[in-house]
Amino acid sequence: MSNLRQVVDFHPENSIRLEDIVRCLSAPQKILPSKLFYDEHGSRLFDAICELPEYYLTRIEQSIMETSTPEVCRRIGSRVLLVELGSGSSLKTRILLDNLENPAAYIPIDISAEHLVVSAGEIAARYPTLEVMPVCADYDQEFTLPRPKATSSKTVVYFPGSTIGNFHPPDVVSFLKRIKTICGPECDILIGVDLQKDAGILHRAYNDCDGVTAAFNLNILRHLNDVYNGSFELDYFEHQAFYNAKDSRIEMHLVSLRDQTVLLQDHPVRFEEGEKIWTESSYKYTLSSFEALAVQAGFQVTQTWMDYNRFFSVQYLEPCAIPNGGSQP
Repeated sequence: MSNLRQVVDFHPENSIRLEDIVRCLSAPQKILPSKLFYDEHGSRLFDAICELPEYYLTRIEQSIMETSTPEVCRRIGSRVLLVELGSGSSLKTRILLDNLENPAAYIPIDISAEHLVVSAGEIAARYPTLEVMPVCADYDQEFTLPRPKATSSKTVVYFPGSTIGNFHPPDVVSFLKRIKTICGPECDILIGVDLQKDAGILHRAYNDCDGVTAAFNLNILRHLNDVYNGSFELDYFEHQAFYNAKDSRIEMHLVSLRDQTVLLQDHPVRFEEGEKIWTESSYKYTLSSFEALAVQAGFQVTQTWMDYNRFFSVQYLEPCAIPNGGSQP
């Protein structure tokens, strides 16, 4: 397809070093970065999670986009360069692309090269006049965007889902600032933000009856086995997810079911029975608490779309005006 550019590969697998993983697993609170979920198998499992009846986030966000797309596209404007972070299967992106006025190009960014090639090819085939420029990168690291052939009016970064909730609040500010560094100080952001709600709804969303989320969580160990010749036996670990009301976040852990020693290449990692690996956090915000973080990063929330129950929000961020010639935060 002439509109599909070759993948620009920044080799995100090199952004996590073995010694960093061993150090994280040797700390008093063992932890693994959630980006390790997303090898090809993990990306497929996450797509399956998005189809689960318990997992309200994707279903509600998609309904918000379907209902509010005319307003969203008016806010975005015409001839924009659309950059998507963590593009995955790009299903919600199609709602945007079906309605945007003459977009200049589309840059999907994903950490899984195999998943990215498939989804970018599908988008290019569906929109044959749209230049599609896939980038394989860890969006939490530095990388550069390819230059489109067409001139764009501005850059709009699309960050759907609730992935921003995986960052601890201070890291949200750093991340939004990093987006401005990569995409330009005048970029806008269209972002999905999950909202605070009944703890039972949250518990069911991360503990589905079919065990897909458990398999997704355990896949992080399978990924370590594949990349670092690890000896994790998945049957000796158990998925655990719960809502931490004090910090307004879901926590996902893997619990060791026995005393055991695991090797990562030649590095032994000791686990006691009941010891946990913290694999992911998913913060749930109020509108005001997320807006406060956006302002710290130099953005203002100019429009918000929500479902009837206010379970989820899609928010549009624009750079804050710089008052009196001062410097932007």
